[in-house]
Amino acid sequence: MKSARQTAFEILLKLHRNNAYSNIVLNSALAENNLSQRESSLASALVYGLIERQLTVDYNLGLYLSQPIKKLRPEALIALRLGAFQILFMDKIPPSAAINESVKLARENNCSFATGLINAVLHKVNASGLKLPDKANNFYKYYSVKYSCPEWLVRLWVESYGEENAVGIMENSLGGTPVVLRVNTLKITTKGLIKKLAEEGIEATECSEVEDAVTVDRLGNIEHLETYKSGLYHVQDIASQLCCKALGVENNDTVYDMCSAPGGKAFTLAEKMENTGKIFAFDIYPARLDLIQKGVKRLGFTNVFSSLNDASEFNSKLEKADKILCDVPCSGLGIIRKKPEIRYKMPQDIDKLPNLQYLILCTAARYLKKGGVLVYSTCTLNSKENADVCNRFLKEHPSFRSLRVLENVPRFEKSGNFVTLMPHINKSDGFFIAAFSEME
Repeated sequence: MKSARQTAFEILLKLHRNNAYSNIVLNSALAENNLSQRESSLASALVYGLIERQLTVDYNLGLYLSQPIKKLRPEALIALRLGAFQILFMDKIPPSAAINESVKLARENNCSFATGLINAVLHKVNASGLKLPDKANNFYKYYSVKYSCPEWLVRLWVESYGEENAVGIMENSLGGTPVVLRVNTLKITTKGLIKKLAEEGIEATECSEVEDAVTVDRLGNIEHLETYKSGLYHVQDIASQLCCKALGVENNDTVYDMCSAPGGKAFTLAEKMENTGKIFAFDIYPARLDLIQKGVKRLGFTNVFSSLNDASEFNSKLEKADKILCDVPCSGLGIIRKKPEIRYKMPQDIDKLPNLQYLILCTAARYLKKGGVLVYSTCTLNSKENADVCNRFLKEHPSFRSLRVLENVPRFEKSGNFVTLMPHINKSDGFFIAAFSEME
């Protein structure tokens, strides 16, 4: 059986060489290697922790290297990063163990020539402790290294939301986050679910930020839990639940969920509508429709219908809807704490998104009944994908007006009718919500 460190090493090496999602690679490796619970937890902590802290770790390693870090052989680089991460951020692991295990990783992975370098550099990291740039000399670099966010992203958040909020966003992008479960109110009450989860050894508390939800500190592999198999809940962040609330669905509504997969928002809407009316959950990829259908079956809905549809192209076969949810593809800068590799996206990969988002919003608006409600949302914190898209829509569609929603929810003070949810304010993902209606 491979050790946790060897498993983490192989995962990180694979991620270094290939553009893959860490959670997919990690889950596959853990299942393949059949690690104990303790070893699985350590491997996960090493992988996710190092991805989160990579810029900070690389800065500290660079202080003691005579060559640019990118010129190191990948095996040596991963061994160095793992050792430095454990020394700087994992208090329960003795530095000597972190150093020795990193040297061992290099030796056992065809990188023996680098063992002396790894040993020397990691001893210097241990002796010096965590180092950060001087904030007075380079404001953006200081925050970039401290919170392991690229400088362009630090600048984006500071300029968009101010330094205090930017720091709050960055602080909340590190470390784990509680899991929020949306209660399937068609099958059980909130208190009933808390009791059922307790019988499975899971401590849950009622969520104070949104109704019909519970928070758990850990969940593990939920697919083996009877409460999950029985369809008593689905996993959904506070922000997504508030997004559904903003749509204001009523029983017997006809609802379009334009970019639905994997279907979580459609499921919450079905519960809010007490399994009445019709919810059409659209997606452009057939494989992702399968995820929606599996969720519908597990949760027991009869009012959710998944269908293949390109949200960016008008479909003349679709009739008008009472409510439309337009949760568009986005850069995901609001969910970095769940998918840490998102922080390393390049700005040019994001710049092309607003045009697609605007096109989807305009197309969705053509399906809306007069007096109906259209919600535009993203899981990102980037004004170009959020307020700029919505303001452009209002300017070019004078018959539409923005609606004030979620009145009692704390919001970023400059958002006006739009709602910007922030991790440090709302205890949720970073999220944007705007609601529109066409005047009759």
